[in-house]
Amino acid sequence: MLLLVATSDADPHAPTADQSPDDRRLVAALLNGDEQAFGELVARYNGALLRLALMYVRSRSAAEEVVQDTWLGVLRGLPAFEGRSSLKTWIFRILVNQARTRGVRESRSVPFSALAGEDGPAVDPDRFLPDGGWESPPRSVDGLPDAVLLSAEARALVLMAIDELPPRQRDVITLRDVEGWSSAEVREALDLSEGNQRVLLHRARSKVRARLEEYLGGAAA
Repeated sequence: MLLLVATSDADPHAPTADQSPDDRRLVAALLNGDEQAFGELVARYNGALLRLALMYVRSRSAAEEVVQDTWLGVLRGLPAFEGRSSLKTWIFRILVNQARTRGVRESRSVPFSALAGEDGPAVDPDRFLPDGGWESPPRSVDGLPDAVLLSAEARALVLMAIDELPPRQRDVITLRDVEGWSSAEVREALDLSEGNQRVLLHRARSKVRARLEEYLGGAAA
């Protein structure tokens, strides 16, 4: 496959302070039609892109199409890439936009929890005293066998709880806690302020933890 090559004599891709040396190398190689560089990029991010796409669409085949459209968008948009964010977050921003559009088009069914607003309390207020202390503290996991904590059932429950979150909470916790992204990367990819990202993550983690506590309580019993 012949990659898109920049033809203008002007260089709109002069390195910015935000670009890493690796990003500069990859962008330059891609603009010169280096198929090996494109293969490196696909090998590095394709799996994570697919996992994120699956949060928006009904089937794996649809998610794979979203990822394919994302890579096409990367190649088409690369001449306009200015390096104001990392190459990684720019690619994932394209994926999120593609996946959201596809998800709306498919009229994907939405969990009841996703119909609620995201501006409510971060956690159940019944669990806290007026002074901010715990009314109902988190259940301790001390003494539970590692096999329970690390079981496939527990991991599946966590992923199910994440999938039932409102969309923006789901996006943030997936990128932060499943994919291991930094706060800065998530803010760039999802176009969030630091405060908004922090609140969304806290709400998401609180809801997922509550589901996990129920499971662990049953396992301990």
